[in-house]
Amino acid sequence: MQKSYPLYVLISQFLLLTFFSSAGVAQERPQMLYYTKPAKVWEECLPLGNGRLGMMPDGGVTNENITLNDITLWSGSTQDANNYDAYKYLPQIRELLAQGKNDEAQAIINKNFICRGAGSGNGNGAKDPFGCYQVLADLNLRFSYGNGQQPVFTHYRRELSLDHDIAKTTYTIKGVTYTKEYFSSFGNDISIIRITADRPHQINCTATLSRSENGEAVVNAKSIILTGQLTAGGGRPGMKFMAKVMPVLTGGKLSYDHERLIIKNATSITLYISAATDFGGPNINTRVDSLFESSLRKGYDEERREHIAAYRRLFNRVSLQIGNSWINNVPTDVRLRNFQKNPDADTSLPVLFYQFGRYLSICSTRVGLLPPNLQGLWANQTQTPWNGDYHLDVNVEMNHWPLEVSNLSELNLPLTKLVEGMVPYGEKTAKAYYNARGWVAHVITNVWGFTEPGEEASWGVTKVGSGWLCNNLWQHYDFTGDQQYLKEIYPVLKGAALFYSDMLVTDKQTGWLVTSPSSSPENTFYLPNGKTASICEGPTIDNQIIRELFGNVITAGQVLRIDSAFCDSLRQKIKQLPPVGRIAKDGRLMEWLEDYKETDINHRHISHLYALYPGKLITDNGTPELAEACRKTLEARGDDGPSWSIVYKQLFWARLHDGNHAYLLLKHLIRTTDRRDMNYGAGGGIYSDLLSAGPPFQIDGNFGETAAIAEMLLQSHAGYIELLPAIPDAWKSSGEVRGLKARENVTVDFNWKNGRITSYHLYAPDKKTVRLKVNGVMTNVLVTKG
Repeated sequence: MQKSYPLYVLISQFLLLTFFSSAGVAQERPQMLYYTKPAKVWEECLPLGNGRLGMMPDGGVTNENITLNDITLWSGSTQDANNYDAYKYLPQIRELLAQGKNDEAQAIINKNFICRGAGSGNGNGAKDPFGCYQVLADLNLRFSYGNGQQPVFTHYRRELSLDHDIAKTTYTIKGVTYTKEYFSSFGNDISIIRITADRPHQINCTATLSRSENGEAVVNAKSIILTGQLTAGGGRPGMKFMAKVMPVLTGGKLSYDHERLIIKNATSITLYISAATDFGGPNINTRVDSLFESSLRKGYDEERREHIAAYRRLFNRVSLQIGNSWINNVPTDVRLRNFQKNPDADTSLPVLFYQFGRYLSICSTRVGLLPPNLQGLWANQTQTPWNGDYHLDVNVEMNHWPLEVSNLSELNLPLTKLVEGMVPYGEKTAKAYYNARGWVAHVITNVWGFTEPGEEASWGVTKVGSGWLCNNLWQHYDFTGDQQYLKEIYPVLKGAALFYSDMLVTDKQTGWLVTSPSSSPENTFYLPNGKTASICEGPTIDNQIIRELFGNVITAGQVLRIDSAFCDSLRQKIKQLPPVGRIAKDGRLMEWLEDYKETDINHRHISHLYALYPGKLITDNGTPELAEACRKTLEARGDDGPSWSIVYKQLFWARLHDGNHAYLLLKHLIRTTDRRDMNYGAGGGIYSDLLSAGPPFQIDGNFGETAAIAEMLLQSHAGYIELLPAIPDAWKSSGEVRGLKARENVTVDFNWKNGRITSYHLYAPDKKTVRLKVNGVMTNVLVTKG
């Protein structure tokens, strides 16, 4: 369901009564990336999107490639990879774990308790039923400028406006200035490239549309049409797709041959690009042509105006200023290098990175479609890294962490729909592996509802994927207070809780109710016999997520006045769960029920700190001993890792109110790399276009950083709103925020100077009293409607 947003009303509680409109502030300081040369590789291109269609132009002068995407283009198909005999091995597995024979239990799981078939293909599932998110096509434009020689160009500029979701390339050759403008329209759902010259009849180029496999292009007098069909796995035909490019010329002549469109002596060219897949229904030809007709009737200028207006209705909700530095005359790649040398001299770069994350969320998410995957919307391969799927052990959740606090709440709804669609598949998996009611999802899923364990015990049996997803769904309710939405998601929450309630067993040593078998995501430990294992009983993250989920279901039952008996049963089981956290002899938070030694102390996952973030069971004030154990855990883990791991640690440090350490990790992330290998360890960063580099490109680092910067400025998880909870020394001089969101549907504006709040305003759609912490002082604030 799409959330409707009421008109917020200014309410009284302030230190200095001054009002700034969010839209006005957003206009004052343009948010822009720019470069002085074309992109050499795809990872340097500028991402554009409208939630369904995406493109990444490289800005080439003689040869330009524009990578095209449709967020629904997946190979694979619905499958049933459940092993329906798996539950028969549960007693044996659980007994071995109870005896401390984890390695033997893991061997049985690898043989009898994983998915059937190829699973995800170990991240290479494009040809398997699991499938893969894939590139749509490559549009190639070849330009000629006269005598056939390599042209000398000057005044080159390639830019991306975050304020308008428009990219532009300009350069001059032989006194003629060429301008290319690109956007994927939020108006008529079509991508457009506009090419102009400031002198008539100067544009000469050819256009081709191609794909490395499973696609064939046909050229006619007016357009190029690329059609194809992906595999569903096992040699079966899968998803159909279509892309069409149609040029409209001012001046000049359009002709064609068997593989390309040929344009000569044009003054301007407008390339309209439409695409569709049969993921959303048949008749893709009709849908593609309908979008063309609508956009052509409207014309370029009107399409551009509508696109900007629709995009800015989302983007302009939040503005941020840190310090007085404002650098907009230095190329972005140069700024990134300078930031590593003297980060405090460019306090506007973190602002740009924050808003870039919001930009990516808007461009890769649309209500009614799919949530952003591991690469958001953008891919340039048919075998995208890790299938471009939805990893459930932190990654897809991180993709959505900035949405509520950054005032893009409705963009959480595609994930809700994806999760609702997983439930019937997860019910089969719960029965097959655990003989349990309810539903479960493990580590990975796709658009086809995959919920089975992965193909290896070492990572594939983690079973809190469904519980973690329920946290994301709950966050939308926690921030909006939308009871109609809560009523919609309640069956999902209840089904997940029912599964965990059914499959918990009593640990023989402690008497606690624990999951068995399970694992702490992707991590491994040493056994007393010197062998290693991943499979265990009751890892800390399981205990935390289950405790949180049970509590949320109880709260939902009270709000909706339903299921009192079931909620009472959950209350009893909460009493029997392990504590939120236990402290090891070295002062760290224990990751497992036993105090095992991890095989890699710097492991990228820090799953046992879930209760610190995104959970709220561990807080500085409420559980200081556990918070200190989290701090020691982070110190031992170290600051490096893949990009998403770096920003996850930054979020933890923000929750621990250590702004300087959080800022250190931000600086650690904003380091450029050219690496594109599959990285599981140190070395994460970003590419020069600000996209997160795991490496390879993995968008969760961008979204996680946006969430982390917001968490440094505003927190509301501990029962009160706190302004500047983790501000680093480098940001204390001055700043202002407009439009961030706190829980209970409160919008917050504030200013600061020398690390202290100088003014603030709260907005809400209804009357309420909220607790507010400002400059270290807690107060109750009456928010009055109207």
